Amino acid sequence: MEEKPRAPGAAKDMGEGNMKEDQTPLVGDIAEEAPAADSGASGPQEGKKHGGFTGKLGFVLAAAGSAVGLGNLWRFPYLAAQYGGGMFLLCYIVLAVTFGFSLLVLEIAIGRKTGKGVIGAFAALNKKFKWFGFVLLVVPVIIVPYYCVIGGWVLKYMWAFLVGDTASFSDQAASAGYFTAFTGGSWEPIVFFLIFAVATVFVVIFGVQKGIERVSKILMPLLAVLAVFLAIYACCQPGALDGLKKLFVPDFSDFTYETLLAALGQLFYSMSLAMGIMITYGSYMKKEASIQSSARQISICDTLFAIFAAMIIIPSIFAVTGGGSAAEDAMSASGPSLMFVVLPQMFNGMFGGRVIGVIFFVLVLFAALTSSISLVEAIVAVLRENLHMKRWAACLCVFGVILVLGILSSLGFGPLSGIHIGSKTILDIFDYAANSILMPIAAIITCVIAGYFADTESLMDEIGMKKKGYRMYYKIMVRYIAPVCMAAILISGFLPAL
Repeated sequence: MEEKPRAPGAAKDMGEGNMKEDQTPLVGDIAEEAPAADSGASGPQEGKKHGGFTGKLGFVLAAAGSAVGLGNLWRFPYLAAQYGGGMFLLCYIVLAVTFGFSLLVLEIAIGRKTGKGVIGAFAALNKKFKWFGFVLLVVPVIIVPYYCVIGGWVLKYMWAFLVGDTASFSDQAASAGYFTAFTGGSWEPIVFFLIFAVATVFVVIFGVQKGIERVSKILMPLLAVLAVFLAIYACCQPGALDGLKKLFVPDFSDFTYETLLAALGQLFYSMSLAMGIMITYGSYMKKEASIQSSARQISICDTLFAIFAAMIIIPSIFAVTGGGSAAEDAMSASGPSLMFVVLPQMFNGMFGGRVIGVIFFVLVLFAALTSSISLVEAIVAVLRENLHMKRWAACLCVFGVILVLGILSSLGFGPLSGIHIGSKTILDIFDYAANSILMPIAAIITCVIAGYFADTESLMDEIGMKKKGYRMYYKIMVRYIAPVCMAAILISGFLPAL
């Protein structure tokens, strides 16, 4: 990114690694790409022709769009069904208002305080930790290619329901065969992958305000409308009430450490933590906007979408199967199996199922798109800041990475299926490396740097914490509780591989 002078006080008193005022480049749209009247930046960017979100609403919708993704729509319902329904939901909500909120405000504050992407942000916190920015950057680089592959699968299924190609969804075996045949192909999954990837990069290339913010303001309200409609429709089906009871009525006998750990892991992945996204978006945030209020709204939005997704999926399964062991068997499916095998079969057996299938996969498509946009932007911001690249050039570079790694991930189910580690395909390997190893490690290091090596008081000032009790709670959470929780997630990720 082109180097810009920093407004006074942007990185002041951030610890021993403070940068000089004339050394601080800024993240965002540069003057030649964003007119001064449209810059909308403040804080570290205040008074500069630095692109950012026009206001709090744009930031919240973009950040919520990043958080609301495939994790909400296929991982949360599965985990809720497997870990006690209401008990899992209760654990999730408690963790969201404590652990999740603390990490979210931390990352946003780091971004806004420094006004930089992930590499520059950690260098500003403490110059000794510039290297960590490179580690954190690896996470979106690994995730976004295979995320676009899965986005292509969603696009394919939306098209199948749209044109009426649903005969193969009549039973689970046939539906599984349809999915295997599609993903195992050589060219068709790559075509849909390319369409999704091009759409993602196309939005990012227009910048923060004209691309990310504008699309988020359109897609997020549509996501909300579609989610509410589908949830109401699913809950009105005969037999759906049993599914709602399972989801919302907690049974305290279901509480185990596995339930708590599952809720913790889901929250961590769902809120786009340790990906560099919230740091990047925070650097675009106006100074006068409240970080705590924005983070609270993002958390609520993310949690509501996850609950609505569960209200769509779990009652639908109970309605179609009639409940009992059949429903339990259907809900045992996870990830791709749930999304692309079980649910198409469920929708195909419902009244108006073709229309419902189209609407559902449009919902998933929009959610996946908003998340992939944020992943790409996190990488683009770093390229522009550190290599002084134009936005369009940075986007093309990222697209090249997506193209190479995405095609490898896609072909891993077909011509390259012989390349695997144990039962893990190429896509599974990328997913495991990013989600189970790199992200927990990144979150632990972030907490350690912010809690012990940066000016914690300055960060709390940026967050807007004034009461001593809140500041003490924040220190305890960042320094002690959050790292322990992240370590638990990391260990749990290693256990299946042992």
